[in-house]
Amino acid sequence: MSTTKTKPAPNGASGAGAPPQPVNYRINPEVEAKIDNWITEKPKDWQYIQTMPRDRLERTVVLNEVRQLERQQRMREGMMERINANPDLKQAYEILVKDVPQDQREEVMSQMARQKQRTVARTQTQEQTKGHAVGV
Repeated sequence: MSTTKTKPAPNGASGAGAPPQPVNYRINPEVEAKIDNWITEKPKDWQYIQTMPRDRLERTVVLNEVRQLERQQRMREGMMERINANPDLKQAYEILVKDVPQDQREEVMSQMARQKQRTVARTQTQEQTKGHAVGV
């Protein structure tokens, strides 16, 4: 996936009077390879995307962004429900975030809980892999 990055205006020119600057796209070879692989595996889907009107294509990209944000919100809410369901756990997280601004505490607690969950899952996966390697 390429990201946009604009060049700074020459000689400090900016604003309405400056000519529009071309947009340069950074290219990540790994991402480009994934895209090429997807296109090769799904030529009908690729053809469908290429025939979409620009407005529909733009709206589809926005819809994907909205879905991603909604998914993140559901995950955050689910994590906070788990934290709030356990008074001892909630108290422990509140101690950890006591110096965080009030409006950011839930987000930080949720991030810490997700990190803990990933670490535990990773440890369990490693233990299972070791158990299979030993022949248990």
